[in-house]
Amino acid sequence: MNKVNYISIAKKAAAIQISELKKINKIFNKSFTQAVDLMANCKGKVIAAGIGKSGLIARKISATLSSVGISSFFLNPSEANHGDLGQIDKRDLLLVFSYSGNTSEISNMLKYANRFNIKIIGVASKKDSLLLKASDVKLLLPQVKESDPTGMVPTTSTSITLLLGDCLAVALMNKMKFSKERFKVFHPGGNIGQTLLLVKDIMITGNKLPLVNINKSIYEATKVIADKKLGLVVVTEKNLVKGILTDGDARRGIRYYSKDDHLRKFMTNNPLFISENAPASKALSIMNEKKITSLLVASDKDFNKSKTSKKLKGIVHIHSLLQYGIK
Repeated sequence: MNKVNYISIAKKAAAIQISELKKINKIFNKSFTQAVDLMANCKGKVIAAGIGKSGLIARKISATLSSVGISSFFLNPSEANHGDLGQIDKRDLLLVFSYSGNTSEISNMLKYANRFNIKIIGVASKKDSLLLKASDVKLLLPQVKESDPTGMVPTTSTSITLLLGDCLAVALMNKMKFSKERFKVFHPGGNIGQTLLLVKDIMITGNKLPLVNINKSIYEATKVIADKKLGLVVVTEKNLVKGILTDGDARRGIRYYSKDDHLRKFMTNNPLFISENAPASKALSIMNEKKITSLLVASDKDFNKSKTSKKLKGIVHIHSLLQYGIK
């Protein structure tokens, strides 16, 4: 029985990939430049998506973008089909990976984006694929030879997809004039570090906050929830927090709503707060313990006041924590 030479096999597999990856240069065209510009000008989040091995590539690229200061998260198209499409805002940008471009699970996500005029950058190897037809910017991957014995297992194809994603990130970093100093700020191992990151560094503030006056109707409250896309609205009176109304509370409230009922009837009193100068890791610990996805943020001065005498400084959401690598 002949002994298998694994080193020779590995070298051959590597040689195939090295040779095939040179085809990446075909992608660097006008569409690539348009993709970089679109990502640079995105006012919301760059949402990376993909199924299977393409999903793993999308996760990695999203993590790379986040580490250099581009607001990004990964969205699984299968999960999106079961309610997570609401996480996509009109200001966001979809970066969708699918080597074939015809993965059935991405269909609803693409239809949703097209319906609401959400820009799509599609990455696929088939020009006439479902993905590229639906995309605003089409990045056509070259057909490559896989490096496994059957020539069928995704090896070279995943490598070239990952390479393209990294090239997008590098081009974007150059456009942003990204520096070592900025990397230290955004990278979990940098100056801030995930254990030193404070709630105020990552909380949502300003006009992004979902607010409703206590005298408004539950219908008006649901509009704010839908518009701000945080799954809740903060109920206020004279700039003081009186409670919160979650999406679930609102849906149940509308079902049993009477025009004489007060918004106070449906809201949750005494919502949980955290100080703006608390470690972000503490916020995640509280969320995990209480099984919630958001915490209200108060200043140090207001934090020790009674629960009905606090002003809202911001909201820290689980997505922000995960984006910055807080686990």
